[in-house]
Amino acid sequence: MEKTGLDRRDTDLRVPGGAVGTDLTDIMAPRKITIRELGGCMGPIWSSYYGNCHSLLFMMDASNPTQLSASCVQLLGLLSAEQLAKASVLILFNKIDLPCYMTMEEIQSLLRLPDIVACAKQNITIAEISARKGTGLAGVLHWLQDQHRTRG
Repeated sequence: MEKTGLDRRDTDLRVPGGAVGTDLTDIMAPRKITIRELGGCMGPIWSSYYGNCHSLLFMMDASNPTQLSASCVQLLGLLSAEQLAKASVLILFNKIDLPCYMTMEEIQSLLRLPDIVACAKQNITIAEISARKGTGLAGVLHWLQDQHRTRG
């Protein structure tokens, strides 16, 4: 796991590198929140983890338009799952520190993101981040804290 700027600010949030399998991470924010990371290649078994999911962070690579399209298909599958209808969703566009990243305007156009948000049952938040540089991660932590507070 890569350590980020948030780690250096006395929080316990680590942002993993590219996800291949599954991983569990606990963060203290201020209460313990357990995050289960499932890599994109694990898509066929994602549904076995829906039952206890209250919040969903879905990360996409903003520097790879081809992968964005494939990730969008996976996102649509998650958003249409009945077990996730009440989950709060944070869509993260990562790698905004790279010179080849797509702007939010380009991403919204490519993925028809406003239509996805408008048609989804879930409350969706969107953020741009750089996991490597720590950009935007404080906002992710605040989102997690807010979701955890509302769930009790």
